[in-house]
Amino acid sequence: MKFLTLSNLEIAPWYALAIYWAFSALRLKRIKVSEDPGGRLWHIGIMVLVFMFLSSDRLDFGPLGWRFVPESRVVWAPGIFLTFLGAGLAIWARYSLGQYWSGRITLKEDHQLIRFGPYAYIRHPIYSGLILAMAGTAFVIGEWRAVVAVLLAVVELSRKASKEEALLATEFGEQYREYRRQAGFLTPRFR
Repeated sequence: MKFLTLSNLEIAPWYALAIYWAFSALRLKRIKVSEDPGGRLWHIGIMVLVFMFLSSDRLDFGPLGWRFVPESRVVWAPGIFLTFLGAGLAIWARYSLGQYWSGRITLKEDHQLIRFGPYAYIRHPIYSGLILAMAGTAFVIGEWRAVVAVLLAVVELSRKASKEEALLATEFGEQYREYRRQAGFLTPRFR
């Protein structure tokens, strides 16, 4: 029995991400302002659908089950690398946010604008990391259902990030407008 194979190596960064998220959620600041429950429910529903497409081969019917890359270790290796890279970026970004992180669109008490770590280059590096990890997983899966999942995630995380930006711009004004000029939305902007 082989414990570590390429196919289960790809899952390791997702477990690391989930474990880090669970433990780091134990020390958060109190929420001052939060999004409406309907927006949160919408986001959860879309992301559940995304992860169903990425994790369930029951959704590989019709064109969704067709391959967009050949099933090969040559394709898996870069996919696994992208998954690790994306999960690493999301964990680094989550660590950098510290007590100010929330799964919801919120402002915390005594909220600070974080501009270090990956936030020096990307305004939403957690979402960027998740999208990159999902893209890596999509290459490992190699089916169109995974591409659909990544596209849904890009649209939904972009929508959520835009709503966060509006809230942060209201709270931080000119400081946030300056930050927007210095850091990219979902891709890095190097000064």
